[in-house]
Amino acid sequence: MEDRIEVLFSEKEIDERIRELAAQLSRDYEGKEITIICILKGATFFACELAKRLEVPARIEFMRCSSYGDETESSREVKILLDLDNPIKDRDVLVVEDIIDTGRTMKTLLEVLKNRGASSVKLCALLDKPDRREVEVHADYIGFTIPDKFVVGYGLDYAQKYRTLPYIGEVIV
Repeated sequence: MEDRIEVLFSEKEIDERIRELAAQLSRDYEGKEITIICILKGATFFACELAKRLEVPARIEFMRCSSYGDETESSREVKILLDLDNPIKDRDVLVVEDIIDTGRTMKTLLEVLKNRGASSVKLCALLDKPDRREVEVHADYIGFTIPDKFVVGYGLDYAQKYRTLPYIGEVIV
């Protein structure tokens, strides 16, 4: 049986919000160079679109963390599967994530990055799902706040499916 997907945010709505976030980031980081850390795989689409709209210099690094695997529920165990290629000591870091859910992955990752000596570490998430929060995590920049729904598209997947949808939708099973 094929999953049904109901659109929550259209491609146009996402594009408009990314432009707004990029403008805010450009103002906040004026005169600085930032290191964007894109959290693979989900944040790839968001990070690329955000980065190309910034009006400040930016480097891009990648990390891959997991607490889900192919499941819809977090395993509560955070693993760093791919680490940075370059040091971030004394750099202004912007972590770009697809969704903040329980907060466990981000809390762990932000602590790791701060301990590596970055000048600043801020978090930008395309989606925030505060109803699912289990630990306190503060996102400095948020695309959209959503209710407790399982969403896919624009980088978000369900067992590696639906990641390439140009919109964000709720999976209706």
